[in-house]
Amino acid sequence: MDEPTFRPLSPDVLSSVADYFKVLSEPSRLQILNCLHRGPMNVMDLTEATGFSQANLSKHLKIMTQAGILTRQAKGVSAYYEITDPNVFELCRVVRDSIADRLRLQVRSFDSSAV
Repeated sequence: MDEPTFRPLSPDVLSSVADYFKVLSEPSRLQILNCLHRGPMNVMDLTEATGFSQANLSKHLKIMTQAGILTRQAKGVSAYYEITDPNVFELCRVVRDSIADRLRLQVRSFDSSAV
């Protein structure tokens, strides 16, 4: 199978990618995403699952919804949040695996240099 041809990204596209990563760079937001991996949750459920205050949680939910990472759907008196694009979990898995690989290399390097 042929490798896809690399095409440089335009500055506008790179700016959008950077903005997306900025949203994901906050550990609290990753914790919220981790909770939502199980399925849609309302603010009360997320408050309980994360331990965040409702004000703090609402701030993060608003940012992620505006970024298009989450959707918000009103059901009765509650609003339920859901992951818009499950590829965000694949992205997190790729980064986690890369970090694990780097740490394994560091351990091997440390072990081989031990006296």
